[in-house]
Amino acid sequence: MEAGFSEMRNELQSREAVWRRIQLECQQLHTELLKIREYKDMQEIQIKHQSSCVQLTEQLENKNAELLPLTQSQEHQQEELNEIRNYLYREEQSHRSEQERMKTEISDLTEELHQKEITIATIMEKASLLERQLKTELEIKDKLLAKQQLLDFQYKVIKSENTHLKEMV
Repeated sequence: MEAGFSEMRNELQSREAVWRRIQLECQQLHTELLKIREYKDMQEIQIKHQSSCVQLTEQLENKNAELLPLTQSQEHQQEELNEIRNYLYREEQSHRSEQERMKTEISDLTEELHQKEITIATIMEKASLLERQLKTELEIKDKLLAKQQLLDFQYKVIKSENTHLKEMV
């Protein structure tokens, strides 16, 4: 009987260890989720920064337009203007590729976040199911234990009666 209790105790401890591992994994996934959200917030700040860069670029173009009539040499003006346009074009291209890269990263991170949320939900469902199974098993084992104790008691009573009857005979 003690072996049965020991076995039940070991099984309960094993299940409790599984439950703790599940809780630890949930905590780790939650930490990763927070990191991903922080990274996403950083990406949004960078996008706002890019918007201000575009405004600065537009301001630069406006200043260049004001300066053109003031310069003495038209050839020199044209060279400067071409250089500025080329620079702006390269910056614009660089900006566009950076924005596309960031959009892709954000999309990937969002998908990863979604997958982790699904994983967390699945783990929580499994943990809930395991908890219910464990409770059910505990109830069954409690009933079996009570039944075993009752049978032990009945056995002792019958044994006592047998001893008494043997003494009488």
